[in-house]
Amino acid sequence: MYTLGLSCFYHDSAAVLLKDGQVVAAAEEERFSRKKHDSSFPGYSIHFCLTEEKITLDDIEAVVFYDKPILKFDRLLETYFSSAPMGLLSFLRSMPVWLKEKIYFKKMLKDGLKKISNGKKFPPVFFSEHHLSHAASAFYPSPFESAAILCIDGVGEWASASAWVGSKNNIKPLFEIQFPHSLGLFYSTFTGYLGFKVNSGEYKMMGLAPYGKPIYKEVIHKNLIALFDDGSFQLNLKYFSFTSEDGMFTEEFSKLFGQPPRKSEVTISQFHKDMAASVQAVTEDVVLHLANAVKKMSGEKNLVMAGGVALNCVANGVLLKSGLFDKVWVQPASGDSGGALGCALAYYHLHLKNERTVSANFQKGSLLGPAFSTAEIKYALDRHHFQYTEFKNTDDLDVELVRDHLNCDRVVGFFQGKMEFGPRALGSRSIIGDARSPKMQSIMNLAIKKRESFRPFAPIVLKEFAPEYFDWEMENESPYMLFTTQTKNKNLPAITHIDGSARLQVVDREIHPRIHALLTAFKKETGCPVLINTSFNVRGEPIVCTPIQALKCFMSTDMDTLVLENFLLKKTDQPKLVTNVKWESAYAED
Repeated sequence: MYTLGLSCFYHDSAAVLLKDGQVVAAAEEERFSRKKHDSSFPGYSIHFCLTEEKITLDDIEAVVFYDKPILKFDRLLETYFSSAPMGLLSFLRSMPVWLKEKIYFKKMLKDGLKKISNGKKFPPVFFSEHHLSHAASAFYPSPFESAAILCIDGVGEWASASAWVGSKNNIKPLFEIQFPHSLGLFYSTFTGYLGFKVNSGEYKMMGLAPYGKPIYKEVIHKNLIALFDDGSFQLNLKYFSFTSEDGMFTEEFSKLFGQPPRKSEVTISQFHKDMAASVQAVTEDVVLHLANAVKKMSGEKNLVMAGGVALNCVANGVLLKSGLFDKVWVQPASGDSGGALGCALAYYHLHLKNERTVSANFQKGSLLGPAFSTAEIKYALDRHHFQYTEFKNTDDLDVELVRDHLNCDRVVGFFQGKMEFGPRALGSRSIIGDARSPKMQSIMNLAIKKRESFRPFAPIVLKEFAPEYFDWEMENESPYMLFTTQTKNKNLPAITHIDGSARLQVVDREIHPRIHALLTAFKKETGCPVLINTSFNVRGEPIVCTPIQALKCFMSTDMDTLVLENFLLKKTDQPKLVTNVKWESAYAED
């Protein structure tokens, strides 16, 4: 049987297809539409999923949506009424949309499905709850027979944080914290205050934090957020305004810190760095506080996590290092896109009561998106008159790539196999480089990615060498770049952040054989089993999906080399193609 999970109409729309409870295809809509955090109906993503399995909507038993819009509407109404007359402009702006469109979610979903089904019949539509979708996305793909579950985000219908316990095919709730008391919104408030884009720039604040000192940590704990013995927390709503058109904070918020909110074009000062460090430290405190509560209530030795805050790899690293749980597994698509996976799994296991098969690689390395054949790539290259070398096998390609490119301070676009599901590039749609090069971080940030110089890059490392190069235990898994740890080797400046940390992707041959083979070749040539891995895109652009998108990015930046499956392209060999796109300004601010 086939089950189709969907998330859409808020941000990070996605579609996920299950076959007999196993995930066979998944993709975010932004990769096809080229609109970052696209919230529209995921028509392209659905089309991909169906095409991947060579089926139609007639073959789908159920379509499952990742939350309950009526409950969310109830929360919005109650919030506006309780804060009136504050938030009037926001109310007047959002209510017409809800009353005309969003309150009729089921009709909107069916209208979208009708276009895909060409007017024929389509399957019944079911609705999960937002945090249940997160919990299911964290537990069912995990390698644990049973585990504690912790979900932390901005807000779903009412819940902003929730704890559960999972065993075999069942998930049971333990507790939840409700809006407006939200760690995700707390973090986003400071994101906006520091001049970054909310729901997009949170990772910038995380990257900025090591440049400062947490000197405002106690002020924040004393005035803004209170932790209680039962594991809960509360925000001081005197300082927060989640219905305001002017930001998520009140005038009292700025007065507390004696500084106005930073505008995006204003230079980042030491105050901003110290504030980022302080907020990150408080966030880590709250995550540990919640984790302690779920540990006491569940008695479980392993923890799984999802929700937008679960993408805070620094907090994840602190939690893992604390030893509170033996192992921690984080859903790689922890945001709303992963809700499409979770709601489909919740329907399959909780509604239909199907048994669960525990697997160490249920999510297939999260390599669940489109792939392109050699013939398709060759056609695109020849049609646009690119010069290339075709290799009959990847071993020969890796030897030349390592010897003549990666070992010579060249930046390489690496396009291989199925596209990743989730916000991280994991070696299939990646830009890679030599982690030993002292100038590689600046080259990639400024000349390739067109982004702020303070933002760090992540390393990929062969699993068998991870403990030698990083403060990492062999039994821990990190295939999805979701934990930060300390770097042991001082000869890796390009991936070592200012505080000595690195956001680690440990490469297992079974999970990602192609990138493992490249790292093995690099280790044989240089003695180093580590490379830089960053997403194949420029600032504000979704990660590339197709060969044509990869070629455009390659030709519009200072990237030196491009690998498309078995084809290797050198920038110096290419004709000067005329382009009307100024790549650094083609996309909105990220």
